[in-house]
Amino acid sequence: MTGPARLERFRWWHIDQVLPIEADLFGAEQWSPGMFWNELANGHFYLVATDAEGAVLGYAGLTVQADEAWVQNIAVRRDAQRHGLGRALLEALLTEAARRRAPSVLLEVAADNAPAQRLYATYGFEPIGVRRGYYQPSNTDALVMRRGTD
Repeated sequence: MTGPARLERFRWWHIDQVLPIEADLFGAEQWSPGMFWNELANGHFYLVATDAEGAVLGYAGLTVQADEAWVQNIAVRRDAQRHGLGRALLEALLTEAARRRAPSVLLEVAADNAPAQRLYATYGFEPIGVRRGYYQPSNTDALVMRRGTD
């Protein structure tokens, strides 16, 4: 990682840099280019974290509906992890949810991803349910977590 990261809006031209990160972190469960295009086309709130040269280090997305917001994804390139980028991306999503007056923020996290669960818990997210076999093809359960703002 070169210099401090900068958060900026995720644009279509970032997709090519995001795909290798997605593949590395999520393997067979990675999002397709079309899934990212769809999220952007529908006007959902997405950010990228970039280094001084403009290389994408991480990304995150939020979908906001009338009564709730959903964290769609947060991902940080392996060589940029443990430098606070995931935290910065999460904080930016929470700020946007508050700006849009969403009374709650929800997310799904792999049941075996303890570091992410700990991060979310520090921001007031609490487990509210489990989606059995949610992540495919690994059949990994998803822990649903909620953070109330009301």
